[in-house]
Parts: sequence; structure tokens; C-alpha cells
Amino acid sequence: MNITDIRVRKVSDEGKMKAVVSVTFDDEFVVHDIKVIDGQNGLFIAMPSRKMGDGDYRDIAHPLRSETRNRMKDAILEAYENDEREEA
Repeated sequence: MNITDIRVRKVSDEGKMKAVVSVTFDDEFVVHDIKVIDGQNGLFIAMPSRKMGDGDYRDIAHPLRSETRNRMKDAILEAYENDEREEA
């Protein structure tokens, strides 16, 4: 699957969450609500999740292979950083 579109929606500069992203694959499938978070070791992505009855959060959708997750992470963070540069 190829990433064919990434939409970045900035959130408030306050707090750790910096943006919410939608990623389209092959112009046929979209995953909404991927979060860009500023953690202790820099920016990372968090897949969409929901809170379970026991209080834990579980991903709703996620890549099965680490290579796919890394490819998504790199593309999303590049789109986020490009968006940051355009605003400056």
C-alpha cells in the first residue's frame, strides 16, 4: 500500500499533542485521527485508539509490520514538519 495523501490538522501549541493527521492509502482507504505527539525523545505518532472498559487504550487500526509503521511515521512527520515551515 502506498500513501497517497496526508492531511495535517494542527492543534493548540500548548500540551504534548501537536496535530491530528489523516492518511490515505492508494486513493482508496483512509485512517483518521493519527496523533502527532511531542514526547521526551522527540515527535512520534500514535494510532487512533479507544478506551476499553478496564481503562486501557487499544488501537483501532495499526500497521502489522514495523517497516510499515516506520514508513508511515516518516511520511507523517515529514508532512507535519513541512506544514510547520510553511506557517513560519
